[in-house]
Amino acid sequence: MAGESGVDATLAALADPTRRKVIDLLREGPRPAGELAQEVRMSAPALSRHLRVLRAGGLVRAEAGGSDARLRLYTLRQEPFTALQAWLDQVQAFWAEQLGSFKDHVERTGRGEEGPRS
Repeated sequence: MAGESGVDATLAALADPTRRKVIDLLREGPRPAGELAQEVRMSAPALSRHLRVLRAGGLVRAEAGGSDARLRLYTLRQEPFTALQAWLDQVQAFWAEQLGSFKDHVERTGRGEEGPRS
């Protein structure tokens, strides 16, 4: 399946609850690393490791923030989430087809309308 390595990287990055919390915070808008660290109650060096994983997975990017070139604002990137949603849609379509086939089978055979046959 095309894009599997991207989906793998996205899922690996999202496997940690702290990184999911960072994603949730960034959904509200760009934030500096220091503010993110405060929100998740973590030291800046510890959060830096999580941000590195999120950047490597392509989920976030760091951009210069305003007049202070040292300030980095973190923002979400749409592409990995779009790819993840496409993969999830494929999985959902598979299960919808499987359940539809099962429903058709039950309706054709008459099973499910009556109790157990003797």
